[in-house]
Amino acid sequence: MANQIPEDGTLLPLMEEFYTIQGEGYNTGKAAYFIRLGGCDVGCHWCDVKESWDASIHPLTPSDTIVDNAVKYPGKAVVVTGGEPLIYNLDYLTAQLQQKGIKTFIETSGAYPLSGSWDWICLSPKKFKAPSASVAPYAHELKVIVFNKSDFAWAEQYAALVSPGCKLYLQPEWSKSKEMIPLIVDYVMNNPQWEISLQTHKYLNIP
Repeated sequence: MANQIPEDGTLLPLMEEFYTIQGEGYNTGKAAYFIRLGGCDVGCHWCDVKESWDASIHPLTPSDTIVDNAVKYPGKAVVVTGGEPLIYNLDYLTAQLQQKGIKTFIETSGAYPLSGSWDWICLSPKKFKAPSASVAPYAHELKVIVFNKSDFAWAEQYAALVSPGCKLYLQPEWSKSKEMIPLIVDYVMNNPQWEISLQTHKYLNIP
């Protein structure tokens, strides 16, 4: 998938980039510039950006151009997401962003080894391709998507791998939210180390 992409991270397959409000997890409500990279082999059947999976259909874009675009906006935080962004070497991109005074956040399944310099790492493990054990200790936030009842046990499995200070979130999968939210509410009330994350951007009808 990534074999034609420079290993130094100076070119990345860019699906889309846009300025918006962070919709979920710890940084909900904050202005951020989203950088969505193409390419993913995790294959979540409920993924709402399946068009991101094939890296070859997204243009290879200079990381310097991506940084220049991000700098134009008043919010000085960038969220790198995908697809699965850790398929690529993100050292160069994040270094350039941080040199411009921009905070770097990542949303990752953790399926690949960690690269890049991050102010905030959100690990969202998926059953379809288990995370690399090397990512969990560095996560600031563990966000587990709850699609069915068995996902609570899955969540606890990864909560045992993250650092003691890592924030723990349970988030209903959007199409099952009416069914899952009552279960999540009960679970969090009985296990208050967890918090609830909602996809507020979908309620607000923003990207």
